[in-house]
Amino acid sequence: MSLQSPLSKVLGLGAAKEGAQHWYSQRVSAVALLLLAPWFLVSLIYLGDVSYASITRWIASPVHSVLLSLFVIAASYHAQLGLQVVIEDYVPHKGTRVAVLLLLNFVLLLLAVIAVFSILRLALNVSAVQIQMGTD
Repeated sequence: MSLQSPLSKVLGLGAAKEGAQHWYSQRVSAVALLLLAPWFLVSLIYLGDVSYASITRWIASPVHSVLLSLFVIAASYHAQLGLQVVIEDYVPHKGTRVAVLLLLNFVLLLLAVIAVFSILRLALNVSAVQIQMGTD
């Protein structure tokens, strides 16, 4: 006795065709956040002074700018995966669901791109100023 409908047998669809990949991607992004979030918090605690100059010097470090960019990317991807499940589960009308998912993807991608661009701009601008001033 099979629990598959005749249509799903014909189409080759089952419970694990797309959902498993989504579940796995969400777990991988969660592991990335579990590694990056403590680094971020500890770095800010040890930074002490949270003035603009101090933060820009911190971001100017290549290690910090790369890890901060990875943190932003992982957080936005993880948020997109989690919110997608919520929207798919609780928005009943298919047209509205598709529109909200498109808006969600656009907004999260836009925010991630702005954040990474800002991080890189700060990092490269501070590095260029340090080189010009000879304080490298």
